[in-house]
Amino acid sequence: MILDKDFKVSEIDNRIYGSFIEHLGRAVYEGIYEPGHPLADEQGFRKDVIGLVKELNVPLVRYPGGNFVSGYNWEDGVGPVGERPRRLELAWRTIETNEVGTNEFADWAKKVNSEVNMAVNLGTRGIDAARNLVEYCNHPAGTYWSDLRVSHGYKAPHKFKTWCLGNEMDGPWQIGHKTAAEYGRIATEAAKVMKWVDPTIELVACGSSNSAMPTFADWEATVLDHTYDHVEYISLHQYYGNKEDDTANFVARSLDMDAFIRSVTAICDYIKAKKHSKKTINLSFDEWNVWYHSRDADSKRDPWQIAPPQLEDIYTHEDAILVGCMLITMLRHSDRVKIACLAQLVNVIAPIMTEKGGAAWKQTIFYPYMHASAYGRGVALNPIISSPKYDSKDFTDVPYLESTAVYNEAADELTIFAVNRDLEDSLYLECDIRNFDGYRVVEHIVLENGDVKARNTAGNQASVAPHNNGNAEVKDGFVQSMLPKFSWNVIRLAK
Repeated sequence: MILDKDFKVSEIDNRIYGSFIEHLGRAVYEGIYEPGHPLADEQGFRKDVIGLVKELNVPLVRYPGGNFVSGYNWEDGVGPVGERPRRLELAWRTIETNEVGTNEFADWAKKVNSEVNMAVNLGTRGIDAARNLVEYCNHPAGTYWSDLRVSHGYKAPHKFKTWCLGNEMDGPWQIGHKTAAEYGRIATEAAKVMKWVDPTIELVACGSSNSAMPTFADWEATVLDHTYDHVEYISLHQYYGNKEDDTANFVARSLDMDAFIRSVTAICDYIKAKKHSKKTINLSFDEWNVWYHSRDADSKRDPWQIAPPQLEDIYTHEDAILVGCMLITMLRHSDRVKIACLAQLVNVIAPIMTEKGGAAWKQTIFYPYMHASAYGRGVALNPIISSPKYDSKDFTDVPYLESTAVYNEAADELTIFAVNRDLEDSLYLECDIRNFDGYRVVEHIVLENGDVKARNTAGNQASVAPHNNGNAEVKDGFVQSMLPKFSWNVIRLAK
């Protein structure tokens, strides 16, 4: 591996380390919010969860959905809590109590030092509700909706900067599913009036729900044909699973993510050329993760419960390895991927799990996400890598070494993120850093486990946890290290 200060991809937008909270399962109720919990604060938010989210240093949290938003009346979630209606929530077939809504979530986001990435309903609602929500949230005062917010106890506007124009509108499962042309038109008109209310906001148009959708590529091209002049981003969503129990193939799926990003980037640039535009549309990968463990249990769930356990994947060591590879992939494309949201944050396909009335703990995927967020701030470098490769069921030429590096010039720090995909053997890494004169290894963090299916649970919260006993060192301008088999590595260097 060769690193050079001048081989740059891009300055990394910190929002690439964002996450997502949806009114789904126990993400909100019993997740971030549990008034009866011994560690609940004065608003009912769990302080132990707040602490764990702050460890992750999450800059942006998408809210309130997700499929949920396509049937959501935002007005149900503001005003006196005792007067809020209970609704049948059709996306996930539960009952929504509306105890937590826009203002409460804004308060929680401040507690965890995050911004809110707000979504509007373009399924059952439309232009009018979207502009009213922007006015309620962002206009200072002196109008109906802004004064209503003030009357609810929030004198200062929330000033939400980033907004999603609906969610997965290409999916037949979506409430208010639309064709690309139908969605493109309503998204354009909603975008116009939202920006008339607040010209400072940035908008995310819905891309495909995943790259396997039959409408993929056509959807992006049509939607961008309509929305190009009015939005800043288009979204990507992708989840991976290992139902076949083929670990080597599973951890290669980040190559599919790489191809997805390249394809959507190409479509954006095609529409840019078609429109003779000087504007560049960037990407918001605002749903990504591993998701498959809980699907069988969810298919047996009885409907119309309040905050039942849903999508509660209990993650393995191999899941953490793929999550690390996916983070590396997005950093490599940080010139275009400016926002990303690990979906989700608490209990629902999440790095953080909770027990009602009990403990909160870190899942295996917590660690690569935390390390990337903590040490991946700065400029993404473009490494030159030569690695042995393998073939799997769905992929050819899969590199055993998946790696990238981030240079923080202000702090004189260089961080190498590296995954060894090899299930049997350690991998010798030699990295040329002669352009980084005087840098030494500060720490070599390793996440490894002899059991690829090892998990963290309430009873054994540290079954999979990182250590800092890696053996990386600098000799004659080269980082040298043995990367343990099937491991996630963070090699931190400083001048």
